[in-house]
Amino acid sequence: MPELPEVQTTVLGLKNKVLNRTFVDVWADTKKLFKNVPFSKFKKEIKNKKIKKIYRRGKNIIFELSNNYSILVHQKMTGHLLYNKWKDDPMNSFIRVKFFLNNGKILALSDLRKFAKIELHKKDSLEKELSRLGPEPLEKSFTFNKLKRVLKKGRIKQVLMDQEVIAGIGNIYSDEILWSSKIHPEKETLKLSEKELKRIYKAIKGILSKGVELGGTSISDYRDIEGKKGKFGDIRKVYRREGEKCPRCKTVIKRKKLAGRSSHFCPKCQKL
Repeated sequence: MPELPEVQTTVLGLKNKVLNRTFVDVWADTKKLFKNVPFSKFKKEIKNKKIKKIYRRGKNIIFELSNNYSILVHQKMTGHLLYNKWKDDPMNSFIRVKFFLNNGKILALSDLRKFAKIELHKKDSLEKELSRLGPEPLEKSFTFNKLKRVLKKGRIKQVLMDQEVIAGIGNIYSDEILWSSKIHPEKETLKLSEKELKRIYKAIKGILSKGVELGGTSISDYRDIEGKKGKFGDIRKVYRREGEKCPRCKTVIKRKKLAGRSSHFCPKCQKL
């Protein structure tokens, strides 16, 4: 699933390619992706509307239009947006939606599993939708004290992935953050020391920033808007490295199910 670095990479690409363009039409072969309005209404409201602003909130991509509507795209598990002539790759071939732009180009959504969602919002409903999300971890306002305030009771891996606690962190980056912090994914937040919390805070900032710098992780299906792979997967330490040696202590990395999600960790570096 695209997380903060992948979504931010997509937004940066979109700003460069489609900002201030106009939607002239839209096609879809999977209309169930349009969640809060019928596809016919969606098509009517975006047609001939200019894209005034593109931004990210959590794992959501927002297109602010010239008619006071906004399009919200959540790529979910296997979705990614592609612009015009994208790189030939099997993961880029599951085209479900095409947006036609006034420069003759196409913005498409490829989604293998068909789990992505596209919504149309006016200002009030968009604010309500986004108000459920926690703070943005890469903003300056996300201080160490804010991290301490927002953390709730629970196992740290699950808490980090809770979008109402911190926006944008998922399975990949929570594994990497906890490995970097030397914290076991099942450790209870109430048992974390000040020193451990500082390590987690530093890792959140550092690893997410590095993820954006490297264009995200593409060891599965994520691609940028040109259809290219991100490079963070090349430097990941534990995520999907079960059975390999920990880069720090050479202990074999383990995988464990935690609330239905796989957690990858070093049993020596990250003792419970």
